[in-house]
Amino acid sequence: MNRVVNTPLLPNTKILPVLFLTDSEHSYYNLILKKAGQFLSNFQINLLKFALSIRAYSPTVQMFQQIAADEPPPEGCSAFVVIHEKRTCKTNEIKKLLKKAAERPRPYVFKKEHKFPTLNENVPVVILYAEIGTKDFVKFHTVLSEKVQKEEIVYILRHYVQKPSSRKMYLSGYGVELAIKSTEYKALDDIQIKATNDTMEEEDDETGEVQGFLFGKLKQMYPDLKDNLKEFRKHLIESINNLEPLKVWELQDLSFQAASQIISTPVYSALKVMKDIAQNFPIKARYDNCLLLEYRLIIDLCLCVNLMNILEIFAESLLHGLHDLGIKEEAFSKFMKLQIHPVDDSYALDIHHSSIIWVNNIEKDHIYNKWPTSFQELLKQTYPGVIRQIRRNLYNLVLFIDPVQEHAADFVKLAELFYHNNIPLRIGFVFILNTNEEIDGNDDAGVALLRAFNYIAEESDTSQAFIAMINVNGDVFTVNHVRNVLRSEFPHADIQSILGVDSEYDEKRKAGATFYKKTGLGPLPQALFNGVPFNGEEMAAAELDTVILQRIIDAMGFFQRTVFMGLLNDHMDAVDFLMDQRNVVSRINPTILGTKRRYINFISTSGKYFSCLNKILLLSYLLFSDEDVIYAVTIWIIADFDKPAGRHLLSKALKHLKTSSHTRLGIVNNPISKITEDNTAVARAILTAFLTQKNSSLKSFLSKIAKEETAKALATGTKIKKLLVPGMDDSTFEKKYSTLGVDIIQTHQMFCQEVLKLLPGQMAVVSNGRVLGPLDENEFYTEDFHLLEKITFSTSGEKIKGVVKEMGISSKQIFHFTFMFNIFFNSIVKIDPQQNEPFYDVIAIVDPLTREAQKMAHLLIVLGDIVNMKLRLFMNSRSKLSEVPLKSFYRFVLEPELTSGANNLFPSGPMAKFLEMPETLLLTLNMIIPESWLVEAVNSSYDLDNIHLQDVSRIVTAEYELEYLLLEGHCFDVTTGQPPRGLQFTLGMKNNPVMFDTTVMANLGYFQLKANPGAWTLRLRKGRSEDIYHIFVHEGADSPVHLEDVIVILNNFKSKILQVKVQKKPDKIDEDLLSVGVTEEKEAWESITSFSDLQTEKKEKKNDVLNIFSVASGHLYERFLRIMMLSVLRHTKTPVKFWFLKNYLSPTFKEIIPHMAKEYGFQYELVQYKWPRWLHQQTEKQRIIWGYKILFLDVLFPLAVDKIIFVDADQIVRSDLKELRDIDLNEAPYGYVPFCDSRTEMDGYRFWKSGYWASHLGRRKYHISALYVVDLKKFRKIAAGDRLRGQYQALSQDPNSLSNLDQDLPNNMIHQLAIKSLPQEWLWCETWCDDESKKKAKTIDLCNNPKTKEPKLKAALRIVPEWVQYDSEIQKLIKQIKKGKKNLTQSSRKGKRTNFFTCMFI
Repeated sequence: MNRVVNTPLLPNTKILPVLFLTDSEHSYYNLILKKAGQFLSNFQINLLKFALSIRAYSPTVQMFQQIAADEPPPEGCSAFVVIHEKRTCKTNEIKKLLKKAAERPRPYVFKKEHKFPTLNENVPVVILYAEIGTKDFVKFHTVLSEKVQKEEIVYILRHYVQKPSSRKMYLSGYGVELAIKSTEYKALDDIQIKATNDTMEEEDDETGEVQGFLFGKLKQMYPDLKDNLKEFRKHLIESINNLEPLKVWELQDLSFQAASQIISTPVYSALKVMKDIAQNFPIKARYDNCLLLEYRLIIDLCLCVNLMNILEIFAESLLHGLHDLGIKEEAFSKFMKLQIHPVDDSYALDIHHSSIIWVNNIEKDHIYNKWPTSFQELLKQTYPGVIRQIRRNLYNLVLFIDPVQEHAADFVKLAELFYHNNIPLRIGFVFILNTNEEIDGNDDAGVALLRAFNYIAEESDTSQAFIAMINVNGDVFTVNHVRNVLRSEFPHADIQSILGVDSEYDEKRKAGATFYKKTGLGPLPQALFNGVPFNGEEMAAAELDTVILQRIIDAMGFFQRTVFMGLLNDHMDAVDFLMDQRNVVSRINPTILGTKRRYINFISTSGKYFSCLNKILLLSYLLFSDEDVIYAVTIWIIADFDKPAGRHLLSKALKHLKTSSHTRLGIVNNPISKITEDNTAVARAILTAFLTQKNSSLKSFLSKIAKEETAKALATGTKIKKLLVPGMDDSTFEKKYSTLGVDIIQTHQMFCQEVLKLLPGQMAVVSNGRVLGPLDENEFYTEDFHLLEKITFSTSGEKIKGVVKEMGISSKQIFHFTFMFNIFFNSIVKIDPQQNEPFYDVIAIVDPLTREAQKMAHLLIVLGDIVNMKLRLFMNSRSKLSEVPLKSFYRFVLEPELTSGANNLFPSGPMAKFLEMPETLLLTLNMIIPESWLVEAVNSSYDLDNIHLQDVSRIVTAEYELEYLLLEGHCFDVTTGQPPRGLQFTLGMKNNPVMFDTTVMANLGYFQLKANPGAWTLRLRKGRSEDIYHIFVHEGADSPVHLEDVIVILNNFKSKILQVKVQKKPDKIDEDLLSVGVTEEKEAWESITSFSDLQTEKKEKKNDVLNIFSVASGHLYERFLRIMMLSVLRHTKTPVKFWFLKNYLSPTFKEIIPHMAKEYGFQYELVQYKWPRWLHQQTEKQRIIWGYKILFLDVLFPLAVDKIIFVDADQIVRSDLKELRDIDLNEAPYGYVPFCDSRTEMDGYRFWKSGYWASHLGRRKYHISALYVVDLKKFRKIAAGDRLRGQYQALSQDPNSLSNLDQDLPNNMIHQLAIKSLPQEWLWCETWCDDESKKKAKTIDLCNNPKTKEPKLKAALRIVPEWVQYDSEIQKLIKQIKKGKKNLTQSSRKGKRTNFFTCMFI
């Protein structure tokens, strides 16, 4: 798409006319596509349609519009040019302005500008701001294009519309979720706000699908049953509302049942079925009979119209195939649930090998003596990216080098870097040297280096030998370099005796080359990290040290999990533990280990060839022993055994079989030439032996016939009976050999061609149905057979063998199950692309009952409409589900192209529509938006946090607006390498340099700013940030990397992430940004970190302001919030400023709050912060809100706010909060009120009195998060926010951790971040506090009662007498506000009741 956006202006192209009033939008759209079709292919046209549908280019147009506004445009001009800071909207003035243009500053040209092709860049730049298609544009374009062709100017076009339309633009590319909300505690407001519909009334669609029935089609087919069908449809809709919980036994296999329905659907409908199941799962799980089917070979009839056609290929290949193998109904489900698909592991080599020379040992070397030895150190809190120094060989690097190769010295220096910087990395070398014993250290530099290394290691130690090796340097490595180091380090040593022929220091010279050959690694140099090889791209990387560090960090995460799960403890050896993992192999062979695997296809015509071959192969196997045991691995050798290469391959397989107890061996002959008795003598002898001889005799005969001298003897006329070995049944063999014709060889050859797809003479190996080949002559060794057996056995053979044993099947039948089962389950359902067209190969792997599937299904459908694709869809189902996997309805708003509506106008959509929703459920709306979007609800009179369709008489609608785009970044101090905590950035435009600001976290140096499409400038904030630091370098922006004013272009909806490095000014090296007592300048107080409607603070009064922070979601809690605010104001004379989290406030609250501020004389600010993408995401709205209460306190508020008091929305204040603000926190960053323990009848519910919390807290108290005061200066100074986020990141990975996130997290961190326990009277809650203590209460909290589960509203009326008075006063004010807004007094049309929800996104 970028190619289309950034195509330079083309000369000699006709200009499209602008949209005339008589033209429809749709016809103009078609005209654009038609004209574009002259330059673009059909594929590109599809991409253009999609790009226009998702408004991909709108941010670019808006960016140019903003840049034009910054110029600013000359008054009354619909088009104008800017020539080096001079503007004009007259073409006849261009020549005049060009004359002295070179004397004026050259304009800044952004990346991806629309530039007319030119050869000369050293001429004046003319920027045209105009709307393409207008007469003024044509006039300017004609003049400017002529001047470009004369090489007089550089011509740039920027889109500009003089009078932009006020009409909102609707977006797509986002998800909408209606999550089922718990009704344990009633959270509905009793003030019923009826949803109104300001748009066109929607008719109830009586022709659509309901639970699989297509009523439109049924009415056409049976017009006489119209009334009956109407009643039946009504019955189905009403049945949806009676959603009962699923039983545990019904939950367990839901994921497999969903997958079964999807893959049992015709290819063209599979994605639609997956979309329907995933997006409407709460209904489908109970009422879609298809999901409640068990896996059966005889499937009961299921009345699911249009959903239950069995996919022919899958049914034939899997169900009937396994049935033919003898798998009965009771065993079928066991096979279905086997996870036998190969895992894309990073295979590792065993690093215990004696040829590795370890230059250090973390566990034994004295330089690591002070490091802790316990693996438990891995679980202690640390900053992200910090490598724990533990005295264990957790991280092991092995370098394979030939010292005389050009780049060997680079890897030695790399090892030196890690060694000298005390990185906990054990380093080993494998030297690949000349193994000819006649070559000594005087002739070969590599041999000399090894002998010198061994000598120094013996005289001193290995570490000293390594340091000496580092000192061997030179452009071309020679023996003299080694001699020089020996003379320098050991002046009395006899160098000749060390390097010469009689040297005693030749240890491991041959071992290295032997080990290297055995591993199967590619060309040198090579490296292993914990046994896992680096790929070629990593080895060639300029920053291989960074790659290794990332490997260490990744491995640290693996070890943390294993220690946490108890799999690794202090009594175990780290290297032994690593080498016992399933991914450790003896050899690296990409043919065997590669993820692209081909299996024999026994479907359709291939079956007839196999049936012929099967009659022979059933008894034609060479086994490890004659005992009746089950062999899980079956290997076929495919080759022309009358050729040396075929016999060599067989010989290697026989050698492997001597030590194998899992494998049996069969052969298939694939002759290279025309088949005759003469040229198939060896092959027929081998086949005869398989058919007539016992296992022990067969082994001996095959070993003999595979030798070259035997084959030569047979070729020169020696009779076959003279080549038999003792113990064979000679007569049976001779009789069979004489009657065995070439027909069987021809059957083998046909099988190789038709089934294995091999050419005559090509070699291959087949393992449990997996085809490896064709193979070259020296591509497969005995070690490869060892590796193949291990991989086949571990991924499938062992599991299938276990099930087969339970079935009581004989060893003679095991071939069918281990071999055929593997084939059947690696057959996949494909959606094929259009023929003779280029296509995209798309592989989708998904569990159909996950949030990812909800989005992926629709995305794949849209993708299929845009591009020609070959789709392979894998169902990665989970077994033994214990809870409902999806608790929400979902819609993904994305269309392949724009669609026109009535009057050929593009409709108000795209939008998310939820039809036939259950009325009894309580739902909450969540927007699932791209990472870079900041959105807010702008229009909905209904409570979107508590949608209860039973209480709604009309359509519920909601409109959201994309308010800002997110600009993210990471900032580090180049001197220390650490983030400059507390550093502030500002973001602004040319005419308004400070519009937004932010603060840098210690976590990854992260910062975020909100912006809109345009050209922005990022600067250090005036004040301490600019005084102490300057921007050193930056990446990811549009300006030169060393420019201190960082220019950032936002011209699309994608995320923009900056990397900024700063440096302290020379005279400020010892300054600290967060020094306590340092006062910020006025700008810091008047921060525009967020969005505020009232910014009237005075610097001299800032210490007198009470800063109150609160969050709310839903109309009921917003009602509580307004009452809490009024109670605060009634009990203080201090000016109050409220800070509200904007993310979840309703349009109604945001409309009322300015009127309240004016009425009661308080200030307020709506703060906003996007949950960082790197911080573990919460999916439940309530937990997200809890996270915002505690995780971002250091960055939500300006630096000049000294203290902030959080007050829960459902609290009523009865005292002056100024007293709370002024409490001495005794150096703690925050103060909380402990939970009451005076109401003894609730003791059984006090979870913190026992178990984990009792042991963790010790004598400390568990504190409630409904009210707390934060000393933000102290909080930032000790990096409390960063430490809280770090602990949250560690704990939140466990879904059972942090049940009450906002409360559990600070209590969990109480030993690291002290909590000041506030006096008990500051928070009274009836649930935990007795009635007597209520008299002293300074605040009353309406906390939930787990015993009575009393609704909040009812509790408020009963517990707090003044609550009703506050509520009545505010409701009176709200009525006055509504009465005053005449434009909101539209009359509502009564319509038919519809269970319908729609969501539009502006």
